[in-house]
Formats: sequence, C-alpha cells, structure tokens
Amino acid sequence: MSRKFIAFIAAIPLTVAIAACDVRGTDSVDTDTEVSDAQADTDYGYDVYGEDNLADSMASNDAQYMGMDRQGANMAADGEGVSPDGDMAGATTPDAIPDPEERPIMQVQVVLDRVGFGPGVIDGRMGMSTENALRGFQEANDLEITGELDTATEEALTQWERIPATRVVTIPASWGQLTFNDLPEETADQAELEQMGYESLEEKLAERFHTTVEVLRQLNPNGRPAGMTGTNRAMRSSGNGNAAGATPAPSPSATRSGTPTPSGTASTGTMQSLFSAGQQIRVPNIGADRIAPGAVEDRNWQQTLASLGVGSDQPEVDRIVVSKAGKTLKAYQGDKLVALFTVSSGSSEFPLPLGEWDILGEAYNPTFEYSPEVLTGGRESGENYTLPPGPNGPVGVIWIDLSKEHYGIHGTPDPATIGRAQSHGCVRLTNWDAARLAGMVSTSTRVIFEA
Repeated sequence: MSRKFIAFIAAIPLTVAIAACDVRGTDSVDTDTEVSDAQADTDYGYDVYGEDNLADSMASNDAQYMGMDRQGANMAADGEGVSPDGDMAGATTPDAIPDPEERPIMQVQVVLDRVGFGPGVIDGRMGMSTENALRGFQEANDLEITGELDTATEEALTQWERIPATRVVTIPASWGQLTFNDLPEETADQAELEQMGYESLEEKLAERFHTTVEVLRQLNPNGRPAGMTGTNRAMRSSGNGNAAGATPAPSPSATRSGTPTPSGTASTGTMQSLFSAGQQIRVPNIGADRIAPGAVEDRNWQQTLASLGVGSDQPEVDRIVVSKAGKTLKAYQGDKLVALFTVSSGSSEFPLPLGEWDILGEAYNPTFEYSPEVLTGGRESGENYTLPPGPNGPVGVIWIDLSKEHYGIHGTPDPATIGRAQSHGCVRLTNWDAARLAGMVSTSTRVIFEA
C-alpha cells in the first residue's frame, strides 16, 4: 500500500512554533485556498517531464530500461534527452554517449536507492551507508544479513541488472535564470536572507542526483560526459551560447560575500564551475522519481520533491525504528521492512531519547528559530534569530515533529556527513531520504528509538 503526499501539517496549529532539534521552526505550508489555486495553475515552476509525470525534465524513464536487455538499457541511458539529429528535446538515441566504465558499485547504489534502501550519497564506493542499505535489502529479502555484496545478494539484485549506473541528461535551459548565493557564516547574516538556498548550480545538481559535486566532476571530465568524443557530441547551441556538451569556459568561483551569482558559476571553495544550463552531463542513474499528477497537494513541496529526484509513490508505513548503534532508520509495513536509511542521531550531550514517540505533523520547507539557550541546554544565552527556509537550512527541507519536545526527524545541508556527524538529539537524514520518509509516515505511524 502506498499513499499520496497529503499534508497532515494541520496536526500542528499554524500559529504555534515547532520544536526543531532544540530550536523552534515554523512551517511554510500554503493555505487551502492557495494550494487549490496553485494546483489549477499548469505552470509548476519548473520544466516537467510530461503530462503524466510531473517530475522535472531530467527524470528517469525506468520502463525503457526494464524492457531491454542490459546492453540496450545502457545505450538508452547514454542517449537520454538527445535525438539522433542532435536535438535535445527529449528523444533518445541508443548510442549517443556510451559510458566507458562499468561502475558496478554505483549500479548497485542506484538500484538500492530506487527500491527504498538508501545508500546515502551515491559515489560508486562501498562505505557505511551502502553497507547499511545492503543489510536492509538482505533483511527484506530473507537473505543472510552481511552488509556485503555477496553471491546471494548479487543474484537477488539481478532483476534490476538492466538499470545502468549512469545516464546522460540535459540541464534545463530554465536553470539559466536561477540565481545562487554564497551563504554567510554568521547566524545574524543568515537571518537576513530570504532563503537558505543552494550556493551553486553544481550543488543543486548534486542534490538532484543524490551525489556530490566531486562525483559529478569525475563523471564529466573537463565538463563533458565521460565517453563523449568529437564524433558523438550534440552540437546544438544551448540558450547560454554554449554548444550542448561542449566544455564551457570555467567561471571563477565567487567569494563568500553573499553576492548573487548567475547560473553556471560556482560559489563553493576555489573550484571553477564546469556546468551550465542547457549542457549535457553524466549523472548517477537515480530513479523512482515519478510524480503523479494530483499526488502532491502542496505546490511548493512538489517543486521540492522534483528538485530532489523524489517520487510521489511511497509505501505507507506503520512503524519506524531508529537504531542509535546501527545509525539506521528502518520503516515497516507490519513485520515487513520496506525502507532503510542511514541517519545521524544524538550525541553524548544531547542523546537520542530512547522509547516510543508519536508523530504530530510535518512542516515542509520550515523556517528555523536559532536559540543559543536551547541549543546549549541553558548554559549560554544570546540573541535568537529566525532563519529562512531552504535546503541549506539547519533542518533541510522537512521537519517531522515528534511528541518528545524539541525533537524531530529532519533533513540536512550536509548530506555527506550523515551517519558520521552527531546531532543535537534529533534524527537527521539526507534531504532526499527525509523527503521520501515524509511520504511514508503519518500521525498514526509509531516511532521507536532504540540504543
């Protein structure tokens, strides 16, 4: 059984602040009238995949892979979004840009991610999150739980062997109109922003495909999809003047001045941007990202799901179990495990509150009340600040409020730290896993925290 993303935020009075990891946040859900008006508007705020799939234009088409042999599926993925004459309007050509590498671990990761066992950041390497995902898959399929890619597990995964590790997509031309800001370090300065948004187009792409900027750079040496040559390069000019797939002129990275930067410029560290709107790039082949028309009531939340590559069809779960020792969150339908995600949960100063708790509601794209007194357990005082919503906010894109005061389940601005960094007692996931979990739970879902 699955359920739609129907907001049950009404369980939390809109005039009451929500506890958030020892700080308080407020929701940003539209009123019923605004939601109704938004649904009547066919402009979703982004380029959709199609009338029957309101994911963005870079969405996966899983059906094309499962209907082919493995070689054909790989070729289809390599030509996603490119027609035989070089037009990037969405048609597929089988042999446009073959991936020169097999990437077996990345292929396993994109499959596990599809079927609900999140490997965290998809990077083509075995690590804690991928091992946790394998354990979850093994438990769900009555296999010996080893956390390893053993023979029995490989055999169980063969039904998805047609799913390639990567695919080639075209960055929407509309992204050329987006603006990215460097986020200030000081809380007081952050409070002056309208949104805690992405700092660069590269960061936005990385979160969209559940990976890191570094992995995207590895998959696109010199800014071109791995495997691209002069004979298979689509040369139609993009809206920003670059030939599609051609190496753009690197843009200097911005300083941390908070100055808006146009799409295609990087604003993290000293790296230069290799990507821009209208350009073809190779990405991890994440799927299960279809958003069914009418499945998401809140327009802003639908935009968030599309930006994270999260689909609307999620299993309805009646129990979730967070293991402090295992650094995992398991979601169950009855006794059947249907999802597992790696999490960060608590610290020595703010331990995970063991026991059973209720879910009071959800806040999509919440604001965040920064309170030094609450964060330090009363040891320090100082000025409180309200931080704006956004994927780079302290609790990411979603806050799942619990009956334990000041505790909840939420996203993060730092997906690579999940399972490694400690939290202020809350349960923290990657933004994409937290958004997916939000579609699984309701106020009737039991929450169990165990050591």
